[in-house]
Amino acid sequence: MTNSADQSWTHAGHGLPSAEPSLNTTAIATGLQLPAGFSAIAGDPELGPALTTNLARVEKKLREAIANSDPLADATSRHLVEAGGKRIRPLLTLLCAHLGDASLPAVVQAAVVVELTHLATLYHDDVMDSAPFRRGAPTAHEVWGNSVAVLTGDLIFARASILVSELGSRALGIQARTFERLCLGQLHETVGPRPDEDPLAHYLSVIADKTGSLVAASGQLGAIFSGADEAYEPVLVEYGEKVGVAFQLADDVIDVTGIKVKSGKSPGTDLREGVPTLPVLLLRNAARDGDQAAVELLTLIDGDLSSDEALAAAVAGLREHPVTAQSWVVARAWADEAIAALAPLPEGVVKASLTSFAHAVVDRSS
Repeated sequence: MTNSADQSWTHAGHGLPSAEPSLNTTAIATGLQLPAGFSAIAGDPELGPALTTNLARVEKKLREAIANSDPLADATSRHLVEAGGKRIRPLLTLLCAHLGDASLPAVVQAAVVVELTHLATLYHDDVMDSAPFRRGAPTAHEVWGNSVAVLTGDLIFARASILVSELGSRALGIQARTFERLCLGQLHETVGPRPDEDPLAHYLSVIADKTGSLVAASGQLGAIFSGADEAYEPVLVEYGEKVGVAFQLADDVIDVTGIKVKSGKSPGTDLREGVPTLPVLLLRNAARDGDQAAVELLTLIDGDLSSDEALAAAVAGLREHPVTAQSWVVARAWADEAIAALAPLPEGVVKASLTSFAHAVVDRSS
C-alpha cells in the first residue's frame, strides 16, 4: 500500500499543508461514539476496540486525503469532514471486514474511499437541492457559492479515485459503477418520472441509486479486502441495497415532517424545493382516491412555501396526515427485507450488529 497522502496529492502542485496537525489515533478512538444500532459492537471486548480503532484511522486518513496546500481548496474540502457525520458507510465497511481479517491495511483504505465518495456527492446534492444546512453547518455553496461547492465535490471524488486505484481494478470498477448509479439517481430525481412511469416506482429507483448503491458497495468492499468468504458478497450487497433504501425513506420522512432527531437537516427542505418524497407521493395517491384533506394539504404543499410560516404549516399538516404513518410502514418493510437477506451469514456480533442497524435506521419516528 502506497503512502498516498504524501505522494499523490502533489500531482496538481499541492502537497500537504505544513501546518497539518498530527492526529493521534488513540485519542480519536477515545472520542468516537458509534451510531444507533451498533451497541452490540461497543459491548464486545474484542470487536469493539478493534472497530473503533480502525474507525479512528479512517477519520485521520480522511483529513490527510482532503488536505491541500491551496488555502481555498483546503478550507472547502474540510468543511463537511469537520462538520462531523455518522460515518455509517465506512463503519459498515469496517464491520463487514470482520467476516474476514479486518486487520489488513486495505480495509481502512476502502473505508476511506466510500466516505470520500459520499462526501463528494453531498457537495453536489446540496447545490442541486439548494439546501441551506448540512450536519448543522451552513452548506458549502452558502459559504463559497455554487461553482466552488461543485468543484470541491469534484476534487474530493478525485481524491477518492486516487485511493481506490491503489486497491486494484476490481475496487476501481465497483466504485465507478457505484458513482455512475449515484449520478443517474440524481439525474432521474432532477428530471422526474417519464409520462408512462409510476411516480412511486421512480422514486424508489432513485433512492436505490442515490443511497442504496453506496451502502451496498461499503459492505462489499469490507468483505473483499478482508479476504472474507466470497459467498458473503452478494449477501452484503443485497443487505446494503435494502437497508440503504430503508435509511433514505426514513430520512425523507423526517425531512418532510420535522421530527426532532439529530439528523442535522432543516425540516421541510425537500418540501420547499419540490423534491418528491414518499409521504408526498402517498398524499397524491390519497388525493386521487378522493381524500379531501389530502387535496387541501396538496394545495398548500404545491403553493408558495418561501415563507417560514407557510413551510411550517405544510410540515405540520403532513406530519398529522395518515400518509406519514404509512411511510414508516414502508420504510420498516425495507428494513425487514434487509434483515432477511442476512440469513446466510454466520451467527455472531457482525450479523447481530447489521440486524440492529437495520432496525435503528427506521426507529427514528419519535
